Amino acid sequence: MQHDYEILLMLDPDLSDERQEEIVVRTRGLIENGGGTWVGHDPWGRRRLAYPIDKKDEGIYHLVQFDAEPETVDELTRILKISDGVMRHMATRRVESTHGPGRPGPEPPPPVAVEAAVPEPEYAAANTRSQEEEEE
Repeated sequence: MQHDYEILLMLDPDLSDERQEEIVVRTRGLIENGGGTWVGHDPWGRRRLAYPIDKKDEGIYHLVQFDAEPETVDELTRILKISDGVMRHMATRRVESTHGPGRPGPEPPPPVAVEAAVPEPEYAAANTRSQEEEEE
């Protein structure tokens, strides 16, 4: 049974546009040759890294979305590990959401709190005496 997947590719920032496109096309070919279905490609562009990888402070990100068998994803991951120009990659199952595929959207606002009178707990009410009772 095919599942929905996405792979986030982090490519070397020194790669030419042609080599980046070649990696994405090769990824698509591996998916389709494995019996999968190409859904889409979203180039995110150049981003600063949280920490240097191979003495590089930036990476070029591409989000690839597809439907495939788990065996196809395993083979694709194996190929990406040994591909020159791919600094990191991460394959995950896509989760259906209201934001659609790709980058997550903004979080929904928190629900409006209803101002309700909160009753005092029973133990507090039982232990309190009015001032009149104390004066007697």
